[in-house]
Amino acid sequence: MEPLRIGILGAARIAELAIVKPAMTTGTRLVVIAARDNERAAAFAAAHGVERAVATYDEVLADPEVDAVYNPLVNGLHATWNLAAIEAGKHVLSEKPFAANAEEAAEVRDAAHRAGVVVADGFHYLYHPVTRRLHELLAIGELGDLVRVETMMMMPDPGGADPRWSLALAGGALMDLGCYSVHAQRVLAPWGGGEPSLTAARAGERAAAPGVDEWLDADLVFPSGATGSARCHMAADRWEFSCRVVGTRGEATAPNFVQPHLDDRVVVQTPDGRRVEHLGTRSSYTYQLEAFTAAVRTGAPMPTDGDDAVVTMRLIDECYRAAGLSPRPGAGDPSR
Repeated sequence: MEPLRIGILGAARIAELAIVKPAMTTGTRLVVIAARDNERAAAFAAAHGVERAVATYDEVLADPEVDAVYNPLVNGLHATWNLAAIEAGKHVLSEKPFAANAEEAAEVRDAAHRAGVVVADGFHYLYHPVTRRLHELLAIGELGDLVRVETMMMMPDPGGADPRWSLALAGGALMDLGCYSVHAQRVLAPWGGGEPSLTAARAGERAAAPGVDEWLDADLVFPSGATGSARCHMAADRWEFSCRVVGTRGEATAPNFVQPHLDDRVVVQTPDGRRVEHLGTRSSYTYQLEAFTAAVRTGAPMPTDGDDAVVTMRLIDECYRAAGLSPRPGAGDPSR
């Protein structure tokens, strides 16, 4: 296949890990980048091998060399620029969450269907062998029937000025971290009799940021009766990105399922004993980029597509409502 040619919207911190290094590994071309600060875009391009920098996001979308757009902008701008990229005929790899709310997510999905382009929600962890192994242990029956799943996403406070604390930019712990927690529960539907339903949610608001969740806990139940706990905290005393799957015959835990390049363990406990499996520290973002490229070039299915994104955002909106908060507003982009 010809190398995929990607344009980048914004010089976000996550971009180096999420697209630059995977592009280097896979031979993907990073054709162009734009940022609100032109100097920052130029510096990013020079530091990371992007072929050129331009002044505006619209120039990235209009570039005939660009096959696909990587969108790492703030949450509130995901839908705006995902839609703009689709309108320009580009495929889209969007950082999670896909949009500010379910209504926006559906708008993006429907636009992509009409345009015949690939759109993907950036739940990269799903493509790594660590998560695949958790699923395999259920599929082969070693853990028995699914009983319980616990997902925890915790990190220290990023500081009061961080845009993730902005309601207008669709911020909050659930949007930034907890989306992984609820998505990792949702993808266990094949072993839970179907999609999980929300039974309750609780949240704590960020001081001086009304409506923005500093933490949120959600309780879920699967049609089979298995239960789930999806928790997130964006001002915790430690880092923890764990997923624990409990079955009738045993359990398995991935201590860092979202960052397997840092910790690739799956710890399995059954009546036969305890063992630790190592599944490899190759980046989950690299696996994701390979899947996205295959979807664009060959039409291969991608599980984190627009349909999946809409279901995830519906569940996130439900969590907010159940916790006494409002779903995130769509922000739009006043510069366009």
